[in-house]
Amino acid sequence: MAAKKRGIGTGAKQVEAKKVVTKRAEKHAGNALPGKSAGELVILTGMSGAGKASALKAFEDLGYYSVDNLPLELIPRFADLVRGSSEIDRAALVIDVREGIRLERFPAILKKVRKVLSTRVVFLEATEDSLIRRFSETRRPHPMGREETVVESIRKERRRLDPIRNVADIILDTTKFNVHELRAHINAQFEERGESERNLTISSMSFGFKNGVPTDADLVFDVRFLPNPHFVPEFRDLTGKDKKVAAYVQGFPQTKEFLEKTTDLLEFLLPHYIKEGKSYLTVAFGCTGGQHRSVFLAEEMKRRLEAAGYRVKATHRDMPR
Repeated sequence: MAAKKRGIGTGAKQVEAKKVVTKRAEKHAGNALPGKSAGELVILTGMSGAGKASALKAFEDLGYYSVDNLPLELIPRFADLVRGSSEIDRAALVIDVREGIRLERFPAILKKVRKVLSTRVVFLEATEDSLIRRFSETRRPHPMGREETVVESIRKERRRLDPIRNVADIILDTTKFNVHELRAHINAQFEERGESERNLTISSMSFGFKNGVPTDADLVFDVRFLPNPHFVPEFRDLTGKDKKVAAYVQGFPQTKEFLEKTTDLLEFLLPHYIKEGKSYLTVAFGCTGGQHRSVFLAEEMKRRLEAAGYRVKATHRDMPR
């Protein structure tokens, strides 16, 4: 069953919304079956503009009973009702900065809820530049108000949400995600009740050092030690995705040795990153122009890590279109 209550406001509208949510959940609770399992609750929170609405939609599509902006004081009651319901097995709800100073009570409320129901907190965030760009593109005001600039509001919101971030089970940086990638990541983490051992999305990136090192790279490998196809006339206008260029780069023994050693290193590191809760990793390969060697290696590493069972996408920052 998938249901959703969105756009809960304040004042009289919020009171009415409380009645609707409570009555609906109580109706399900009345159908409780003896011995029913406790169920699961996911609390989505985080920065405005980080993708909470898209994430909630992803949970709804997975069959979670979805509620947007449930007032804090109703969360324990909601958890009780989910636990006793025969129809609601999994639920997801959003809380955010619209709760104002009441957010200070969230850690205490979370402790109370976890005594009733298995609960995980997912905190969505993004870089300041990314959030500014998203607000500019949508032309929507920041929920903190119109009196301050968007930058000031973002910084104020980040400070206010810091206590919640500290108790989050999963911190997801959505800077590098588009809407489809965010939904795919939520699906991969939660479609099997979060029991997957490889809840990590890897970006295998190519770039050219002449344009600078990517600021979002977690691991950077300099592959300029390999012979440069740029100096082979027939390869100059091609890229590392071309089969001829790939065969040329791969034909050198140092390329094969580099790939083997780097693959071994990543296969050692990735389980440890996952254990520490990292959800997104960018592995960047850089050559001079970002057209030949780095492109081939990013594509080849994608293939190798996918064969090892990881979710990987290849991106090419400086490759000619």
